[in-house]
Amino acid sequence: MYIVFEGIDGAGKSTQIQLLKEWLEANGFKVETLVEPTDSEIGKLIRRILQRPDAKTDLVQKTLGLLFAADRMLIMDELNDESKVIISDRSFISSLAYQDNMEWIGELNRYAKKPDLLILLDLDVKKSVSRTSGEDTFENEEFLTGVRDNYLNLAKNYEHQIIDANNGINKVSSDIKKAVAPYLGLCPDCIL
Repeated sequence: MYIVFEGIDGAGKSTQIQLLKEWLEANGFKVETLVEPTDSEIGKLIRRILQRPDAKTDLVQKTLGLLFAADRMLIMDELNDESKVIISDRSFISSLAYQDNMEWIGELNRYAKKPDLLILLDLDVKKSVSRTSGEDTFENEEFLTGVRDNYLNLAKNYEHQIIDANNGINKVSSDIKKAVAPYLGLCPDCIL
């Protein structure tokens, strides 16, 4: 199964992915986690570009769209491994939510693997800004409000669960386990 976690910055994706991984492994599943951008040379380049002051310009955004799509293609073989549960911190859905020109971004990512389950961690934008470092040029209320709206609209196109990430870590984790359990044949009432 391929599970993708999405949400605006500061929603707790990394924390919740680790908690879900531990729970699934305790229930006998082989689990692999991925992060986008990856640690490939392309992924490292993406991270450097995202820190630039001109990261929001049209030309840089188009370049990032191409780089993210290329970085994603490098992990396609891993995503097709049916012997384990793969949990990804972001996917092409992030590109659609964060970047302009959804049609073009969609075309660039037409071969990207679609998630079996999208977990959207929905967080209040003010909380997002307070949780993030502010080092990223994309961490501001106006921009993240648009991204959050995009995520909520995009989720409708995929098998998804929207989880309220404004709650505490344990409540969010419990909600995620309850959402994932039926997809893997686990008893929602028997959650560890």
